[in-house]
Formats: sequence, structure tokens, C-alpha cells
Amino acid sequence: MHWILHEICKQCANGAGFAANPRDPAPTLAGFQSHSTQVSSMAIAPTASAAPSPAPAGFTGTLTDKLREQFADGLDGQTLRPDFTIEQPVHRYTAADHATWRTLYDRQEALLPGRVCEEFLQGLTTLGMRRESVPSFDQLNETLMRATGWQIVAVPGLVPDEVFFEHLANRRFPASWWMRRPDQLDYLQEPDCFHDIFGHVPLLINPIFADYMQAYGQGGLKAARLGALDMLARLYWYTVEFGLIRTPAGLRIYGAGIVSSKSESVYALDSASPNRIGFDVRRIMRTRYRIDTFQKTYFVIDSFEQLFDATRPDFTPLYEELGRLPTFGAGDVADSDTVLNAGTREDWGDTADA
Repeated sequence: MHWILHEICKQCANGAGFAANPRDPAPTLAGFQSHSTQVSSMAIAPTASAAPSPAPAGFTGTLTDKLREQFADGLDGQTLRPDFTIEQPVHRYTAADHATWRTLYDRQEALLPGRVCEEFLQGLTTLGMRRESVPSFDQLNETLMRATGWQIVAVPGLVPDEVFFEHLANRRFPASWWMRRPDQLDYLQEPDCFHDIFGHVPLLINPIFADYMQAYGQGGLKAARLGALDMLARLYWYTVEFGLIRTPAGLRIYGAGIVSSKSESVYALDSASPNRIGFDVRRIMRTRYRIDTFQKTYFVIDSFEQLFDATRPDFTPLYEELGRLPTFGAGDVADSDTVLNAGTREDWGDTADA
């Protein structure tokens, strides 16, 4: 899995976005335009254990439950490559896996029109992603490569830090191959194939968003060297995972953490509780966020061009400047904000921000 920075994962208890809101039991960069090609990653809810590690020698990532399970069975005989990829093990998908994919796909397909941005729907159509079964990554890649030069690579779960950004910088999107169990439709500790493929991949058909994701990968190592991963993580969180976009027809979803969540697809647009604030990269990089419930604030871009253009300057002086300033709480509203909707703050609770 590949949300964003491993530092964040160490704090996470639930899979925000793909996990349900706890209130609803039914229901995761340094002057981006650098040329570094090595990188880091993030996952949700790594699980510590005192048991002997089944991980391969030299493994430096976070050993989540799902990775532990797969390493213990020897990846079913598959070879784990140095870049942490494997062949998508299509032979391991069960009838229950395909049925779970259909259930998740059907409910989001019915819910998202009129809520998600047109670019996402266009990407879904262009890819030819279907409801019947877990898709073949190779088949999706035929279209994705022609469109923007991106490809999906299968991984067993959370990839080590250095690997994630390198994949993105080279237009490779690491996706968990496995599907959640039927009893995990609305609660999941680690992003699965549905979150990664349905939630993230359609927007990689869009050339500008595809460039943004590559630039994010290229900037990751620089941010790590500068000790700025926390600021960079906030930008990813509030855009790639939980971003909204303003359109002539009104606000629409583009963040994968919302797109793949039945409950948050409704909450993000319809609830009066959260703030909705105009995109401001400096503001976002100072803003903490929620990992245990729906977001208190959503940031709204005007276009994907605006999102990409914001990453063009060298972030080095920005990191230095912002590092001297206090952070904002997830629900704070600043005097300088462009407030589209001031939240009512209903049911926000008292748990801490990440």
C-alpha cells in the first residue's frame, strides 16, 4: 500500500478514508519539481508484534499484519523483487474476493455520479474498469501506459520508505493486490486493492494529475533530507487522499480516501460539520489532520492546474519558513482563509489530531 509517508503511519490506528467513521460502524514533496528519483511511503495502522519477523532479510519497512501473513506463507511461492513488487497473483483471488469487489464497486458506482469530479469518471471509463471481478493490472496498464505513461505495479502491502517515492517518480503506482474480507467492507486497517485501484488509478489517466503525482515522488527524498516529511504528508493528505475540487456544477470529490468510502463520499459534500476552505499550500502544510474520524476540514482546489502549479517553486525556503511557525489544528479557521463553508463542528469529538 502506498498512502504517503511512513512517519504518519506510525501514528495511525484506523484506515482513514477507507475505514469507516467510528461514529458510523457501517462505514492515507520538497520542491516537488526536484529530480530525485528515490522515495518513501506511508501506510495505515502498522501492527507491532513481539513474534519473530517473517520478513525477508534486509527488509526495512513497517511489518503490518497483512505483510506478516504473506511473508509467513512465503508469498505463495512468488518472488519479491528488490523494488518490493511481485506479479499480481490472480490465481489467488477467490469467489469471495470477486464478490467483495462487486459489492464495493456497485455501491460507489451508484453513489459517485454528481459527487465525484468528471476527470475521475472519465478515467474510470477510459480504463474500462469493470464491476464483475478484481481487475487485471496488466490489462489496466495497457490503457494507462498509452494515456500518461503510468503503470500499476503489484505489491504485497506497505512498501519500504525508499521504494515508494522511487516508484512514483518513475510513473509506477504500487498497489496492494489483495482484497479485504466480506466482513471488512467498511472498516479496514490497511488499504487494499479496491482502495488503491478504484480510488487512485482513474485520476492517473488525467495528464495534469499524473504529472502532479510524479512530481510528488520526485520531491520526496529531498523532503526527507530536510526533515520536512510532516509538512509534505499534510499536503498529500489534504489533496491526493481527501481533496475537493470546485466545478461549475458545485464542489466535487477527487481524493481517493473519499472516493473509495461510502460514508465519507456523502459526508464530505453534504455535512454541515466540516470546514471547506480554499486551497493554500502554505496553510495546508501547517494543518494537522484526523486519522480516527471524518475530516474536520477539506481544502478545495479550483483546478488540477492550480494543484500542480503550487508545487513548481523550490520548497526548501518554504520548509524553513513554515518550520518556525505554529501548526493549525484540523478544525481551525484562520483569518487569512478563503472560507467556502464554516463548519458547525457537530460531533467533532475531543481526540487528538495527527
